[in-house]
Amino acid sequence: EAREIAFGELEEEARRRGADAVVGVDLDYEVIGEQGSMLMVSVSGTAVSLR
Repeated sequence: EAREIAFGELEEEARRRGADAVVGVDLDYEVIGEQGSMLMVSVSGTAVSLR
């Protein structure tokens, strides 16, 4: 579920900026918190517009 949320936010931000696609997507998972109680998911990419 966290992965889907992260990708959804990436897509939403790209659309907000007028992009047609996102390329070079990188997905990273990190276990954080005491006793590994939290999972951080980050996703990044480059928003591009087609001509």
